[in-house]
Amino acid sequence: MNWKFWKSDGRKSKTREWIDALIFAVIAATIIRTFLIEAFTIPTPSMEKSLLVGDFLFVSKINYGARTPMTPLSFPFAHQELPVIGGKSYSEAIKLPYYRLPGFAKIKNNDIVVFNYPMEDDRPVDKQTHYIKRCIAIPGDSISVVDGKVRLNSKMVNLPEQGQMIYDVSTNGTGFNQRTLEKLNITEGGPGMSEGDFRLFMTNEAATEIAKLPHVKSVRKLTAPAGVYEDYIYPHNPAFAWNVDNFGPLYVPKMGDKIVLNPQNVILYKRCITKYEGNTLEERAGKIFINGKEATSYTFKMDYFFMMGDNRHNSSRFPFLGFCPRRSYRRESCIYLDVVEY
Repeated sequence: MNWKFWKSDGRKSKTREWIDALIFAVIAATIIRTFLIEAFTIPTPSMEKSLLVGDFLFVSKINYGARTPMTPLSFPFAHQELPVIGGKSYSEAIKLPYYRLPGFAKIKNNDIVVFNYPMEDDRPVDKQTHYIKRCIAIPGDSISVVDGKVRLNSKMVNLPEQGQMIYDVSTNGTGFNQRTLEKLNITEGGPGMSEGDFRLFMTNEAATEIAKLPHVKSVRKLTAPAGVYEDYIYPHNPAFAWNVDNFGPLYVPKMGDKIVLNPQNVILYKRCITKYEGNTLEERAGKIFINGKEATSYTFKMDYFFMMGDNRHNSSRFPFLGFCPRRSYRRESCIYLDVVEY
């Protein structure tokens, strides 16, 4: 009896070759994007002029340790929404625990980092919006802003060389030549409330040069006075009348820190205790209850960081985001931070 077996000649069709090549490219790019580097484009002016809107940069994932995917069922290279057709680019049918590979460095003061926006509660942590800011304070630091000047552990922190503030510029009624503004790299601002007045976002160097122009009468840095409450500034509570120019002091917790709780500071740390570290917190009759038990103190289980944009007066919607956690007791609540190489 003759048996005839099917045998491949080892050759692939052109279509098969293209499909194989495409699959390999997607897998290789996904591995590189997840564990080595990822490309970002600056979407907002929050870091002007240190980083400009539209700047293209690569973010290293290995410096602080790459984080493994937590929602693996997702469309390749799409962060939150599907391209063209819209809708969620990921499924939450499978959720993996948080895990981070060992890194080569620790986050330091003044590092520029990319991180997931911690206030975005309606998305999985690894699918929250990417923000880019400067890490002003690390765990164990105390931060404050006095008359627009940042103080870290009671020492003055200079605004980054290319950082911007808002200035009130008074002229004799003459406007500014567009070429002059372009030369000084002034791209934000416009006319003020009165004729001949302008409000411009610019660096200290640009402000000095603007003041030299013959039609400019005065240049004054605008600062919000102390005691004026701005609701978009953390902790978004009138009990703390803080604003973009007068803020704090605020202690940034580190893992293992134990603080005495009271009705005032619980406002500052409630989100850390509940959302990030997975506890319930209630206040009844002037007393604080954590997980149903009266608590007079709390020990933090995570490290926290504090971010600010270099464009201090125009740093996206929230100049001060509050605390960004680094390591999570509840693994699904960990925020990642990656150093920016540019």
